[in-house]
Amino acid sequence: MPVSSEVRSATGIPGLDDILHGGLLPRRLYLVDGNPGAGKTTLAMQYLLEGVKRGERCMYITLSETPDELRAGAASHGWTLDGIEVVELSEHGADLSGEDELTMFLPSEVELSETTRRVLEHVQRVDPERLVFDSLSEMRLLAQSSLRYRRQILALKQFFAGRRCTVMMLDDRTGDGADLQLQSIAHGVISLEHRAPSYGRALRQARVVKFRGSDFRSGFHHMALTRGGIEVYPRLAAAEHGAAYSQSQIASGVAALDRMLGGGVDMGTSTLLIGPAGSGKSTVALQYATAAAQRGEHAQVFTFDESKATMVSRTMGLGMALKEGTGPGQVSVRQVDPAEISPGQFAHMVREAVEVNHAKVIVIDSLNGYMNAMVDGQYLTAQLHELLAYLGNHGVSSFLIAAQTGMIATQMGSPGDASYLADSVIYLRYFEHAGQVKKAVSVLKKRSGSHEHTIRELRMDARGLHLSDPLVQFRGTLSGVPVEVTSIDENGPGAGQARRL
Repeated sequence: MPVSSEVRSATGIPGLDDILHGGLLPRRLYLVDGNPGAGKTTLAMQYLLEGVKRGERCMYITLSETPDELRAGAASHGWTLDGIEVVELSEHGADLSGEDELTMFLPSEVELSETTRRVLEHVQRVDPERLVFDSLSEMRLLAQSSLRYRRQILALKQFFAGRRCTVMMLDDRTGDGADLQLQSIAHGVISLEHRAPSYGRALRQARVVKFRGSDFRSGFHHMALTRGGIEVYPRLAAAEHGAAYSQSQIASGVAALDRMLGGGVDMGTSTLLIGPAGSGKSTVALQYATAAAQRGEHAQVFTFDESKATMVSRTMGLGMALKEGTGPGQVSVRQVDPAEISPGQFAHMVREAVEVNHAKVIVIDSLNGYMNAMVDGQYLTAQLHELLAYLGNHGVSSFLIAAQTGMIATQMGSPGDASYLADSVIYLRYFEHAGQVKKAVSVLKKRSGSHEHTIRELRMDARGLHLSDPLVQFRGTLSGVPVEVTSIDENGPGAGQARRL
């Protein structure tokens, strides 16, 4: 369905407006449903506060909370409800003595209840352009029957159809879950979900179930409820994003490493660095980040496992000039807590680094930490594919770090089987030689061009990274216990006699 050209009613939540292709269609009735604590009231307040900013008349009708409770909730986000007409209908309800029980309703033969009549009176008095009704569960209880309840909602819908008012109704699912009858009446339905994993903060998601008259971004989208309101992170669809860029190679600043990669890493490609802990994966990736900064570009490093202070100190100890910042010629290091972030929020952070700070190199250290941030681990590969495709569409070179299990890993593999997603794979591992544990590096894969098939020794000191000449004198380096070749003939390296070291 084509996107409507009608002027939208912005929600005040940029991510939600993105999902709705600009916001709600005005002068319609919408349902926001979710379990208690899902963020419905906060979303409604943000919608009305956005209306106040735009000079629109806004009204909040509450049956479930008092005005003081609403103001306290707004204050917790740093807001005031100035400019919003707050109407409480519960104050005229039954008192604790029971003498006024059910007096909010006129006799059953009358079409509208007293509550509905009073709603209409307040709306006619204020004539709002934005209205929130909180909550429908109270109306459902007062109506006592599904027939009366449906007739009341239909009457409200017909009443608002002739007015220039956008209505948002809240429902907390205290009935039998989602109210499908109510969803069929509303022009649009926004569903808020939240669930608590075994460890870490609750995972919150938003989903547009229905949106008549306009297209929208379907599926679940992660969100966060923080001081300052709800933040929604639209599900990343790489095909919808991109920017023109010129094809070129980026150098690491280490000549031997660049030779191994056929001159360097191609712009817009992803590189996976895999190996056991301590083998130099992060250091190699940081070499590319600092080299980008030296070229006047911006690089962004996301660290899940290592603290920012430790990473910065280590780079300084290796002689890497890491100038922190978010501008050209600077490297931004951001520590990410996998227990406190959702995959959608992380994708939003990456987008911000690319679209706002114009990063040309992105380092994710590591995929193991990224996988721990996934509440539903089976979707890691799909989300990672979209993230890498997005970065490639913007010409950003990405470096992913994957730690293998154990200090002396015997099998090559990566979390979520990300090796087939990456355009290039750099393999690092330990090997034993002359009574010492040394590091070896090799390039196993490069989709975008040729690369060396050699194995080189990797050394690190206060002057940076150093790679040896190809280890042609050894055979079986990747096994961890190489064999020294005593002679080399025309059949190639290692074809002669050999002895175990």
